Amino acid sequence: MTVTGAQLREHLAGLDFPVSRADLVRRAQENGASTELLQLLMALPADRFTDPAELDDALATLS
Repeated sequence: MTVTGAQLREHLAGLDFPVSRADLVRRAQENGASTELLQLLMALPADRFTDPAELDDALATLS
């Protein structure tokens, strides 16, 4: 299974930036994210993201 942008938006809905990687993982877990999505978030290269564009850029480096 591949993680889609729609899945990311669904599982990370309502986040306030700046946000830490740990906060991303926690929110995704609370919203029932798959193991694959959680692993993707845990593999992000930065510990903190100041805005959605910065998070999008970091996610793009993983694909």
